[in-house]
Amino acid sequence: KKAYTLEDLNYELYDTYGRAVPYATQRKGPVEVSDWLRHNPHRLHLGQIGLHLIKEDGSIVAVEDIQDPYQKLDLWTGILESTFSVEGVPVSVKTCCHPQVDGIAATISSPLIAAGRLFVKLRFPYGSHLIQAADWNQPKKHKTIILEQQEEQIHLKRMLDDDIYFAHLGITKDTTFIDKGAHEYHLAPPKDVETMEFFCSFSLEEENIMPTVSDTFEASITYWEDYWMTGGIIELANSKDPRGLELERRVILSQYLTAIQCAGSLPPQETGLTCNSWYGKFHLEMHLWHAAHFPLWSRGHLLERSMWWYQEILEEAKKLARFQGYEGARWPKMVGPAGIDSPSTIATLLIWQQPHPIVYAELCYRENPKEETLKRYQEIVFESAEFMASYAVYDKEQDRYVLGAPVIPAQERHDPRITINPTFELEYWSYGLSIANEWRERLGMEKNKRWEEVRNKLSLLPMKDGVYLAHENCPETFEKVNDDHPSMVGALGLLPGTMVDPDMMRNTLKRVMKEWRLEESWGWDFPMIAMTAARLGEPEIALDVLLMDTVKNVYITNGHNRQETRKDLPLYLPGNGGLLLAVAMMAAGWKGNEDEHAPGFPKDGSWDVRFEGLKPIL
Repeated sequence: KKAYTLEDLNYELYDTYGRAVPYATQRKGPVEVSDWLRHNPHRLHLGQIGLHLIKEDGSIVAVEDIQDPYQKLDLWTGILESTFSVEGVPVSVKTCCHPQVDGIAATISSPLIAAGRLFVKLRFPYGSHLIQAADWNQPKKHKTIILEQQEEQIHLKRMLDDDIYFAHLGITKDTTFIDKGAHEYHLAPPKDVETMEFFCSFSLEEENIMPTVSDTFEASITYWEDYWMTGGIIELANSKDPRGLELERRVILSQYLTAIQCAGSLPPQETGLTCNSWYGKFHLEMHLWHAAHFPLWSRGHLLERSMWWYQEILEEAKKLARFQGYEGARWPKMVGPAGIDSPSTIATLLIWQQPHPIVYAELCYRENPKEETLKRYQEIVFESAEFMASYAVYDKEQDRYVLGAPVIPAQERHDPRITINPTFELEYWSYGLSIANEWRERLGMEKNKRWEEVRNKLSLLPMKDGVYLAHENCPETFEKVNDDHPSMVGALGLLPGTMVDPDMMRNTLKRVMKEWRLEESWGWDFPMIAMTAARLGEPEIALDVLLMDTVKNVYITNGHNRQETRKDLPLYLPGNGGLLLAVAMMAAGWKGNEDEHAPGFPKDGSWDVRFEGLKPIL
C-alpha cells in the first residue's frame, strides 16, 4: 500500500475566535489515508523464542499437555524460574534479560533434552499494527538470512519492508542449528545431555556484543540488587488496616513493572513492551502517569532516559504549532518515534499534554539542581510555554484569557466546538507558565511578561452549585457526563491548586465519590482522586479510592493493572505509574508540608507507614 503523509489528509477547520484552525480530525474521507496514518508507523515484533516439545508418540506438545506449571519471578535478581512436566517428565527453565544489552539468556534442564524431545525454537513474524504485533501468515513478505554460523555463535539478518535488524545467538558447543523453513529455526543440544543454555539478542548492528549466559545472569543480579538498594521504598505491611499488605504488594510490583516497561529511551505505550495498544503508538498525555513517579522514588535517571526525545521532535512540534497559527511547540498526542501526530476525532484536540515536558524538566532539575540541567531542558520548557501563552485567547470584554474552543478536556466526553476553560487544564496552564518563568529567573533572565500576563489573567475555574465543572459551558454538574476521567479534581491533587478553593474542591471530591460512575473510569483515575483527597486532608477517602474494588482498579497476581472491560488492554501501565505517584505523595507529602510524616495516611494508628528515599511532589 501507499505510504501516506499528513499532507494527504483532509483537515477539518475549527472556528477559533474568527480564525479557521486546521485539525487532523476528519475521518469521513479519505478513510484509507487516516486509517493508514493511525496504524503507521507501528512497532515490530522482533522474534519469538520458546520451546518445541515432542511427546513420546512423536506428536507435538500442545498447551493442554503441559502439567503442573509453576512460575516464579525473583524481583531481587530479575530471574524468572519456570517448571512444568510433559507426560510426567519434568522441565525446568531459568530466564533473565541483560540490563545493558537487548538480549535474554536461558538455561533449560530436562530428561527430554537427552531424549531428543526438547528443542529451543526461534520464529520470526511479519509486522502487524494489531494487538499481538505479529502476522504469522505472510512468510513471503519478509526475509531471514543466515549471515554467519560458527561453533558457538549464529548471526541472522532480518528484512521487513524497509526495516533491517539482526538477531545474534550464543549457543553451547556442539548444538545443532536447524532451519525449519518459513522463518523458523530450532536449536538441538548435543546428545546425552540434560541441560542446555543459550543467549539471544537483537540489534540494528550486524556486529553485536555477545555476553555469555553466565555473564547475563550475573549482570541481571547486580542490576536488580542495585535498583532495590538505591531507590525509594515503603513498608505498609505492619499496618493494623488489613489493606496495608495489599497496597504494599501493588507498590512493589508496580516499581518492577514500570522499571522494565516505562523507563526506555522513548515514551511507552499504555501496554509498554508487552503488546500493541492503539496500533503500537505511544500517547504523550500518558507519559506523565508512566514516568513522573520515578524522581519521587529517587530514580529520576529513569525519567531522563526519554527526555532527549522531546528535544529530538521539537522541530516537528514547532511545525505543528506554526501550521495552526500558534507560536512555540505544540506537542502531539498519539505518535510514533518521529513525533508526527495521528488523525483522531479526539486526540488532536487534547491539550493537557502541553505542560507535561515543563513538569518533567522541573522534576529532573529538582533531582539535579544545577545550571547544566537548566540549559539541557531550557528550550523544551520555553517553547512549551510559548505555545501555551499563544494558545490562550484574550477575552477583551471580560479582561481574561480563555482556553478553547475548540478543545477536548482530559475527560474525553465533551463537544470541542463549545468547550471552553476546562478546570484541570486552566490550573495546569497556570502551573506550567509559573514554572517556566522560574526557569528564566534561575538562568538570570527576567520573567517573560506575556507568560505572566496570561497566567495572571486566566479565567476563573468554572463552578456551579458549589462544585467545579468539567468546563465552563458544561450544562450540568455530574448528572449526564459522569464517566471517563473526573479530571476536575486533578486541579488540586496532582497539581498544587493555586487557583482552587479547597472547600469547593472538597464538595467536588465528595460528589465524585457519590455520583461518578467509577466503574467506567480508568486505572489512573483512582490515584488521581486519591491525591486530591490527600491534599484536602481526607486520607480515609484517599485509601478507599486507591484500593477500591472495581473493574478497572484490579491489580492481578503479577501486579498489572488490568482494564477488565477492555479486551485490547490486558494491562494498563498508567495505573501502575499513577499508583506510585499517589503513594509517594501520600507518604512524603507535597511542597509546603514536607516535614509532616505521611500526610496522606490516617493518623488514627491504623496505618504504620515507614519509608525512605521518597520525595514530596511538586
